Amino acid sequence: MIFFRTGGLNSDSSAFVSKSPLNEEAKLKSDVVFSYMMITGQENEQLTQTKVNLFIKVLLSFFLVLGVSYNSVGQPPADSLLKVLKVEIRKKQSYDQAKENRINALKFKLSRVPATDFSKQYLICNQIFEEYKDFKFDSAFVYVQKLLQISKLTDDLSKQFESKIKLGSIQLSGGMFKETFDCLRQINTAILGEKVKLKYYSLKSRALWDLAAYNRSTFSSPANRVRSMAVLDSAIALTLSGSYENYKMIAEREALYGRPKKAIGILRMLMVDSKYTSHQRAMAANDLSHLTTGEEKNRLITLAAIYDIRSSTKQTLAVFTLGKQQFSTGNVNDAILLLREALDQATFYGNKPRAREVTAILTQASAQKLIDSENSKNQLLTILIVIAAFVLSGLALISFIVYTRLKRVKVREQLVHQRNQQLDHINKKLMEDARIKEEYIGYFFNVISGYILKLAKIKRNTERKIKEKNYEDLLQIAREIDIKAERENLFYTFDHVFLKLFPNFIDTFNSLLKHDDQIFPKENELLNTSLRIFALMRLGISDTQTIANILETAVSTVYTYRNRIKSKAILQGDDFDQQIMQIKFVDIS
Repeated sequence: MIFFRTGGLNSDSSAFVSKSPLNEEAKLKSDVVFSYMMITGQENEQLTQTKVNLFIKVLLSFFLVLGVSYNSVGQPPADSLLKVLKVEIRKKQSYDQAKENRINALKFKLSRVPATDFSKQYLICNQIFEEYKDFKFDSAFVYVQKLLQISKLTDDLSKQFESKIKLGSIQLSGGMFKETFDCLRQINTAILGEKVKLKYYSLKSRALWDLAAYNRSTFSSPANRVRSMAVLDSAIALTLSGSYENYKMIAEREALYGRPKKAIGILRMLMVDSKYTSHQRAMAANDLSHLTTGEEKNRLITLAAIYDIRSSTKQTLAVFTLGKQQFSTGNVNDAILLLREALDQATFYGNKPRAREVTAILTQASAQKLIDSENSKNQLLTILIVIAAFVLSGLALISFIVYTRLKRVKVREQLVHQRNQQLDHINKKLMEDARIKEEYIGYFFNVISGYILKLAKIKRNTERKIKEKNYEDLLQIAREIDIKAERENLFYTFDHVFLKLFPNFIDTFNSLLKHDDQIFPKENELLNTSLRIFALMRLGISDTQTIANILETAVSTVYTYRNRIKSKAILQGDDFDQQIMQIKFVDIS
């Protein structure tokens, strides 16, 4: 039947069935009231009390909605729900795992039941069957067989028939009409309680309607539909007045009798009534989707698909229906995603006919995606060809511009040549300046040497004073002369002037040495003895004896310093000396 949907929904479905604004809720409730006023005038006496109760309930619900609708929010659009559905598909493993955990807990509980406690075994097996019936066909079939076995061991015909009804329900979900009707024919309704009899009539009505839809015979299909509606009337008579099943079945009957407005009013009332569970309102939303069109239909189908995922319902049509709808509207990518999920559901549950049907649509969608991809490639190729044509035209224009400018470049080359000559002249001037500075340093040392000679002359005068026995003056002169201090002052002046002319000398010198062997002066020094030796070499003083005299040290000491440092250098031999001589007073590295 068009309203029965295999499998339930998760109890959280109300999260997406939000209250509508005031005007929409008021209109919805007024439609429901009108629908039931029409029903009241047309039904038989057997259901008069049911219709009265429903009318009162609708009025109460109407005033309730008026009281809360100012704080209500609108329903989410279908495209927003589709995004939520995609998220839920990615999370489906966690939902399935939670269901598996519940089933395993029940199986463990069953394993602890004594072998003689058939009543408790039946109860737990029934709970496991309820978990499996819309989740996995083979497992549901196993446990319904256990229910039949237990009921036979206890000679409980009522439970045997109830188990056969459960068996028939999963067989019908798998499209096994013959097996379903075989189960129904074996049931004696006379000994069934009202609750089990209600399940019997519900299953039979659904089976007859589904068979009519499947067979489509001009002879048998109308007859099966008539029988289905008659059986549905019997089921309604067994429902409790004012119950969810009562309202839902009445809505089904109204739709089957061609009164969809009345059915829509009832189903919308079920969706907004807070006393019903989220699961029940979600099923009402699914049934309502068959009676609506456009955006509302898509929203309701998507809502049903979301809660099928959340409740791990595998025997369902919602995702498949939504996938076909997306494919028909040209949304191929979403259609493929949804159809693959529908195929996974059908394969997991074990519904092979459904899997074949989904595969056929999925193949078409995949083919269409390939066609769309090829069309996109062809369009891209066309665009690239057009771009290439523009590029070639541009290159031709650029070539012409380049040719005309080459002449200008030649003129500029001559100007550049003249500028280069000027730069060469400037470079020679700079080299001359550098040479002058180097000569100045040599001159500086000549002056210092003259200063030392003067000191020597003073010393000779002191000797003369001694001969004259003017000891007091001589001793004073001698005390004032400190050759060591003068020489240290000379070194300080040398270091200062040298580093001013060669500010990067220490860094460049150390770059020629290994990292662990680099040399740095102490805090109170500008240069130490090792650095001063090579500083003198940089100034062109290569004679070891001269260096030893200037530094007032032995020739062997100078040799030792030089060889020790060269042994630690990155470069060896003359290459090291050449790099020392390449150090400039301007950093050109």
